Amino acid sequence: MKRTVKSEKSTPLSVAAPASVLRAGRMTWLLLLLFLGALCYLTYTLVTESPYYMAMSGKAGYGIVYDRKGDVLFDGTHPLSDYPAGHFADVGNLIGDAGGQMSNTLVARNRADLANYSFMKGNAQTTANIRTTLLHSVNRKVFDAMGSKEGTVIACNWKTGEILVCFSKPCVDIAEGYGNIASMPEGSLLCKAFYPTVPGSTQKVSTLIAAYETCGAESVNSLQFGCSGSWLNENGQRINCHKEEGHGIQTAAQAFRNSCNPYFAQLVQWEKLPLSRVLEVFSRMGYGVNGESAQPLAVNGIKASAATLTLKDDGDFDTQWACLGQGDTLISPLQLMLWQAAIANGSGSAWQPYLISAKTDVNGNSVVCGTPGKTKEMFSAETAAAVRAVMIENAAAQYSTHFGSYTCGAKSGTAQVNDHGEEYENALLAGFCTDDDLPIAFCVVIEQRKAGELTPAALAGTLLRALDEAM
Repeated sequence: MKRTVKSEKSTPLSVAAPASVLRAGRMTWLLLLLFLGALCYLTYTLVTESPYYMAMSGKAGYGIVYDRKGDVLFDGTHPLSDYPAGHFADVGNLIGDAGGQMSNTLVARNRADLANYSFMKGNAQTTANIRTTLLHSVNRKVFDAMGSKEGTVIACNWKTGEILVCFSKPCVDIAEGYGNIASMPEGSLLCKAFYPTVPGSTQKVSTLIAAYETCGAESVNSLQFGCSGSWLNENGQRINCHKEEGHGIQTAAQAFRNSCNPYFAQLVQWEKLPLSRVLEVFSRMGYGVNGESAQPLAVNGIKASAATLTLKDDGDFDTQWACLGQGDTLISPLQLMLWQAAIANGSGSAWQPYLISAKTDVNGNSVVCGTPGKTKEMFSAETAAAVRAVMIENAAAQYSTHFGSYTCGAKSGTAQVNDHGEEYENALLAGFCTDDDLPIAFCVVIEQRKAGELTPAALAGTLLRALDEAM
């Protein structure tokens, strides 16, 4: 009998790599890609940021900063003493220098663009430069008009966002250096246009905006409150008026013109204006309310603090006082100017202010700069139009002597300041001009102003005339 032998099937030989080897291969490729990516990033950083680090190390010189007409505002290629005495006296703490004493200035924030250094060519022969929107001749004229008083002025074209005038006093003259830094007046090394200050009654513009946004202009404009020189709020706290005998029964426009504290305190306590809505509107305008952070402003790298205030109880003195621009309310002149631009153009939003209009690098490559764009809508177009009308009426009634034939809107403010135990008053004016060929928004601050001295309205009039002649 024949036996059948069942053959076993042979298992095919596997030539595939083990899973562990495949994983190792994938990891190797991943590491290689990461290495190549890091190398590309390092190369990019060396090429693009080397001018900044060379400038910071002092191994590269700087270029030139010009105003909009070619006047020099900073020169890193020649000794500043080559310029006429006082040439830089009005722009020191705005434009800055290469000395490193001032960090929040145009030069300090744009070192890389001004450094005369190229990664490929080293210390280049071509001069890097920045062209600004500033009108130096006008800036200096208004700076001189302020005389011995300290403070700040900032103005922009509300149709474009170009900052045309910006100075702060006292101001360091960069051509004279820092040999006397210990004896320099406080504030010489910073531009006050970007730092918070007590706004005084210029804050009533924002309070009126909140009322219009919440209740409508028609409702608020028909609202009347009385002023007998003082008023007791629902907590039994007294709000005093600057006019001892009071203003009598007033509408919103009359109270705005009279800058009547009792009226606006009653407006804040009005049952149809809930505090929650005021908080909402102020937050939309860019305030940091009740300790909440808000987006800070910036102008080509120069930083400005966001406006802040505390509103806890609409029947309480502190909240009402804050809505009148006192207490812990703080706003930068830049922010005040920005709101004026949004009112002047009638839209409730504004072009972001800017200082740099063009840059040229050490290789001769030029780029046109401009505004980063428009702000978000801070308040409605209807509110902007209503506030615009009230401010124009106010300016015509109070400042026609200074503004002449210009169609302007404005609101003044007297800010009570307590600076390390020293009490004094600052005078402010925030406003705009609506003339087609002079679309200017501005903020003027004169510190420690006393009766009989230069007024912000007079200085604003000088500003507008000088701009009109130069533009």
